[in-house]
Amino acid sequence: MTEPVHTACPYCGVGCGVVVQPDETIKADPLHPSNRGRLCSKGAALAATLDDSTRLTVPTVFGREADWDDALRLVADRFRETIAAHGPDSVAFYVSGQCLTEDYYVANKLMKGFIGSANIDTNSRLCMASSVAGHVRAFGEDVVPGVYEDWDEADLVVLVGSNTAWCHPVLHQRLQAARSAHGTKVVVLDPRRTATAETADLHIPLAPGSDVALFNGLLSYLYRTGKVDAAWIDRHASGFADALEAASAVTVEDRLCLAGEFALGQRPVGSPSLVAKGRSPAGMETTIETVAAECGVDPEVLETFFDMFAKTERVMTVYSQGVNQSSSGTDKVNAIVNCHLATGRIGRPGAGPFSVTGQPNAMGGREVGGLANQLAAHMRFGDAADRAALRAFWKAPALAETPGLKAVELFDAVLDGRIKAIWIVATNPAASMPRAGRVREALAACPFVVVSDCWPTDTSALAHVVLPAAGWGEKDGTVTNSERRISRQRAFRRPPGQARPDWRQFAEVGRLMGWADAFAWQTPAAVFREHAALSGHANDGRRVFDISAMADVDEAGYAAMQPFRWPLPAGSSSEGGRLFAKGGFPTSDGRARFVPTPYRPLPRTGLLLNTGRIRDQWHTMTRTGLSPALMSHTPEPMLAMHPADAAAAGIVQGALTRLTTAEGNVLLRAELRHTQRHGEVFAPMHWTDLFASTGPVGRVVSAAVDPISGQPDLKATAATAEPVTVYFHGLLLRRTGGALSDICHWVRVPVTEGQMYRLAGLRPLPVGGELTRFASALLDLPAGTEWLEVSDKRRGVLRVAAVSDGALEACLFLAADASGLPNEAALIPMLGAPVPDATRTKLLAGRMYDATAAEGPKVCACFGVTRDAVRHAVATHHLASVQQIGVLLRAGTNCGSCIPELEEIVRDVRMPAG
Repeated sequence: MTEPVHTACPYCGVGCGVVVQPDETIKADPLHPSNRGRLCSKGAALAATLDDSTRLTVPTVFGREADWDDALRLVADRFRETIAAHGPDSVAFYVSGQCLTEDYYVANKLMKGFIGSANIDTNSRLCMASSVAGHVRAFGEDVVPGVYEDWDEADLVVLVGSNTAWCHPVLHQRLQAARSAHGTKVVVLDPRRTATAETADLHIPLAPGSDVALFNGLLSYLYRTGKVDAAWIDRHASGFADALEAASAVTVEDRLCLAGEFALGQRPVGSPSLVAKGRSPAGMETTIETVAAECGVDPEVLETFFDMFAKTERVMTVYSQGVNQSSSGTDKVNAIVNCHLATGRIGRPGAGPFSVTGQPNAMGGREVGGLANQLAAHMRFGDAADRAALRAFWKAPALAETPGLKAVELFDAVLDGRIKAIWIVATNPAASMPRAGRVREALAACPFVVVSDCWPTDTSALAHVVLPAAGWGEKDGTVTNSERRISRQRAFRRPPGQARPDWRQFAEVGRLMGWADAFAWQTPAAVFREHAALSGHANDGRRVFDISAMADVDEAGYAAMQPFRWPLPAGSSSEGGRLFAKGGFPTSDGRARFVPTPYRPLPRTGLLLNTGRIRDQWHTMTRTGLSPALMSHTPEPMLAMHPADAAAAGIVQGALTRLTTAEGNVLLRAELRHTQRHGEVFAPMHWTDLFASTGPVGRVVSAAVDPISGQPDLKATAATAEPVTVYFHGLLLRRTGGALSDICHWVRVPVTEGQMYRLAGLRPLPVGGELTRFASALLDLPAGTEWLEVSDKRRGVLRVAAVSDGALEACLFLAADASGLPNEAALIPMLGAPVPDATRTKLLAGRMYDATAAEGPKVCACFGVTRDAVRHAVATHHLASVQQIGVLLRAGTNCGSCIPELEEIVRDVRMPAG
């Protein structure tokens, strides 16, 4: 690489542009319309994740290295044999929102078009399937109506189950800029008081699962107060009466309903004479109180929000996983959309429902039919004309006629033997799926498992064939972000070893299975051209998704392609913009559909477990877990609990806690927060067997799913919590990674020169020679290492340091009480550092250099600024704002995701005593 390369970030659905310099330093792209020169902490640390030392580089077959021809021939043969013996539905693909659109397209064509089964699903099922289903029910197609400019132009932004400050920081900063520029109001609806809620004008901590109740109540309120746009409904939508009737039944004791005689149910839907005056059915006056009771919030606060929404024309409702990851996720989406349809606030500047995606190419996968219930190019299984058009375009001999198995049921089918061969690509379901232990049992029992990935994972450990995949920066293709914008990901480095792009792996297997002509592409640009051409095939405006203007792009044009937003049909002179302000929905009659969403409260037993993301980590940490800077903010998974719940269970701050559900248990340290709702706990989703001894929290998440979308409910698993007896505490630093002895609970934290492990003993320490052997196994020392040791049996202390070639190779500190351990921040710089003779006595004290400062965890990952450094600066320099902190320390001046914590520090340090 001799010139800068413009590409797209591989993390969330914001779709930020980045520029990679010839020395592989990475900066935000100031010209990319998605981020305008901003990056979050994860994007800013991308260069630190380019280490190839842990990558998969050679195909393996049954644990032995193999060449590509033999490995792919085996895959093709085994799939062909399985299909011949058991039919096409005996095989499956499970792919990923980290796949590029070209990868997705080839996989979908192979499975649905030529193998003849729809058993291809994606980990986007875990994050966006309910949005897809809601869009299809309301609009007739999976379409996000709005664009990012709406974040700048809205007067009110309602964030529902969306912690944008941590999960979509670039968009969050765009929103904060709008607040500063013209006073945009922000309301956050979330059971948790997140970093996003800290910066909002109003936070409503609604009870888990009560979103439908709240938005049904809002719909009734809009009707009652005369804020329904009857004329718009009359021209562009249908089903309002039924939706209002379902919405008006949201109550606790006095069930509100539309009177059977009420004319609205008997007159033409949307008749202005009925809705223009906001006439109120009997009993609806109590909506505020009853909805507030269902949601567990203050009625006055709820009415404040309803009034804000009703009186604000430019209102945008942004929703994410807190809405989607629910057993009623699709109804939540439609309850939100109903409110926007009722007011005609859709497709206008600053107005509309807006789904923000969690993965870089969740939408691109949906465009090509990556979900089991979709066909390519937004065609539908239920439409015979669509099936015929796709069959003709692909010249597909056995196009699947019906939807396939969705993720949870797909792995159930692997376990019970219906699926006998599965190919998993760029995802780690053994950690990320609910009931992850059951998924592992399924894969262990499956006759043939293929995994394509960049790194070894919990899933690849269960595979018969492991194929090394080219990753970000090593392959070319496209991704589509949350506003329908397609951007190029471009290669700027060679794949390590023999790693290959995923699309090429699928295409070669298609050729080996006998369909050479259909899988004859030689470049990703050729795949993209076919994808673009299909989007316009038999379309004629029937489907909004259409990028056929790009169907003839040549290799040079593909290489130089600039970001663009769909739709972009043939003959278009400009990219797609806002949609549906004047109707034109892709339904049979061109009208949007109001969808009745009756409220079904969650059953409550014990604690409810909510899982989700933290600020600086991504999915199962295969990439972000390589960066010490990203690990520094939250170095181990914590269980957030309300202090009252913890006290009732005998759990104190920092205590090792066993979280138990019907699916099993995991160990997490308790973090007591008054901002956590009483009766609920929160655990991060990211840690796996590679980073913690008890593995992923997905092991204890239930498999309840939304009956329409098939999306798992990852936010409300019944659970109990209890303290765990800890016999000793420890810190281990060593140059190598890997798992540890089961005598202790451990969490691994990458540091600059190796790995740090936090230890908690689940059994008493061994004694005598057994203790030495135990310590030696933990240290994992090379031969010839010098061993220094001190122990104090009375105080229950063991300290060991190992020096190799004049540098610290490893050190171990064990103590009966955590207070007997040295400071972590002082330990970390010691690893790998030279050990002069004069400082050897300080090794076992845990501080080799007197100047080592223990400044605590990093608050700002972008610039490495610690919490203690910020506190010191605020106190010493009398800083009164985040802006002043930024001038002095740079903290908070890049992605901004640390701003809520910086504000908390300012308040804490400057709060007057007494």
